[in-house]
Order: sequence, then structure tokens, then C-alpha cells
Amino acid sequence: MESPCDMNQLFSERISVLDQDLVGGRRTAGRPDLQHHIASVIDELGRASAKAQQLSAPITSASKLQTQRHQLYLLKDAEGCRGRGIIVGFLKVGCKKLFLLDRHGVHVEAEPLCILDFYISENLQRHGYGLELFDFMLKHKNVEPVAMAYDRPSPKFLSFLAKHYCLMENVPQVNNFVVFEGFFLNRAGSPCSPLTDQRMYGFFGPVAKGSPKKTRRGDQALLFNGERSGASGAEDPSLAVCSTTLSPAVGILPVLPVPQCGVVPLQNTPSSRPVIFPWGEVGPEPPVAGRRPMQGKAQQFPE
Repeated sequence: MESPCDMNQLFSERISVLDQDLVGGRRTAGRPDLQHHIASVIDELGRASAKAQQLSAPITSASKLQTQRHQLYLLKDAEGCRGRGIIVGFLKVGCKKLFLLDRHGVHVEAEPLCILDFYISENLQRHGYGLELFDFMLKHKNVEPVAMAYDRPSPKFLSFLAKHYCLMENVPQVNNFVVFEGFFLNRAGSPCSPLTDQRMYGFFGPVAKGSPKKTRRGDQALLFNGERSGASGAEDPSLAVCSTTLSPAVGILPVLPVPQCGVVPLQNTPSSRPVIFPWGEVGPEPPVAGRRPMQGKAQQFPE
């Protein structure tokens, strides 16, 4: 878009980020006369965008930018118009509170970053300017395209997203916004994974949601007699109780005889010390009918 004003004077960078202050660079800060020209450029771009999208009224203007918490990314070609610079296009973004439906029909309240307006001059399209502008915004905002919502995207814009960012499958909404598959991942209201939905799984089966055991069971060792070390069992996170629904012979650790009551000797070395079990004496293991012999060699304690 050509203008009688010098675009290189109004906008010092190739891509300028404008907000409510309408400051295009260091040169325009505190210059009401230059800011007036910037407002005229924004209004003209908004009208061109509305015409290209066949909208009844522009959705981008300087007055709206000054009253809303939106940002405008404006791209210029400094070499155009005989060195005076031309405006190639713009991209407007802003956060909005939206009520959306996920793939399962669940209502989700979100406030994502939204693409509100996107325009590249018709005679400068298919030159890579749109991709340059969009990529700059993604890096500036540190956001992924799938995590954004798109306000009434045109067919050209949808083709652009499919070609460059593989955004093809959208989730139908009742409003004018479009979101794509993957938007609802890790968001409130999205379906949880099976391991975190209603129960968690420990060594011997499910643990009820909200149980204090589920935060300790992952790194606990097991005792064959169903007792827990300590008075309450919560003091030592390295010990846990086997499931009471299973017989004492069922478990993931073999049951080994103890030669002394409560003491397991180690190898006869000067540095070896006996290990005292906290539960005291352990009687002989009760016979269990139908026990199958252990396969292979089991670890044996020295006599």
C-alpha cells in the first residue's frame, strides 16, 4: 500500500508492533503529528482488509486499537515507492474470553490469543510476506498456531494455515471463531488421560482418587506379612503394605525365610553389620495350598 507519507520515517523497523500508543518507533514517540499519519495508515489498511473479506465495516482502525488491548504487527518494504517504503500488510492479535465446545461437546471457557485480522496487499500476495509476518508474531508471542483461535478466517487464510502449519481439522463452534484439533489438549475441561481420570494404578491395582497412598506408592517396597513400618506408615515412604485382597503368597517380591527372628546377617566381612527389621520377630511362614515352585534360581541369604 503506497502512501504520500514516508513509511520509513513513520516505522523504523521492518515489522513494527503497535498498541494503544500508536508508536511506530523511536522517531514517532512524542510526535503527535507523526502519530496522526500512523492512524491514517491503520485506518486505510483496515478498510482494505474489510473490502478483501467482503465485510460491511472495518474491524481494524486506529480508534479501536487505542481503546482495546490488542496489538498490530505491521510489515513494510523499505525499498518500495522509490525508497520511501510501502506497507505490505498487517496482523492484529488479542486475547478474548471464549466459550467453546471440544470434540466431545463439552463446554470449555478459555482466553486464548486470537487472530483478529490478517491482510496482505493483493498485488504483494504469494511472495512470502504473510508467512514472514505470521512467523514473527509466533516468535514474539511464544505461541503455537494450534493454541490460537481464529476470528472468521477467510478461505485464503484457512488454506494458508493448512499449507504452512498443517492445521486442517477444525472443531466446529457455534460462534465465529475457529479452533483446530489439539487446541483443547492440556486445557481445563479436556478429557483426562486414563491414568489421571478417576483412579491411579499402583503395584496391585487401582487406588481410589484422593487416597493419600497414591502419592507414595510409586517408590515403596513391600512387606510380605501385610504390616507397615512405623506407627502410621506415613513416616517412611520406602515401605508400603501389600494389597489385602491378595493372599500373602501373591506379590512381585519373593518371600524368603529368615534364619533369625528379626535379624538378617550379611557376609562375614569387618564392615558388615546386621540389618534389624523394624517389625520384630517373624514366625515361620504359614503353608499355602497350591503354591507353585519358583522358576529359576532365587536369591539365598548366607547361613
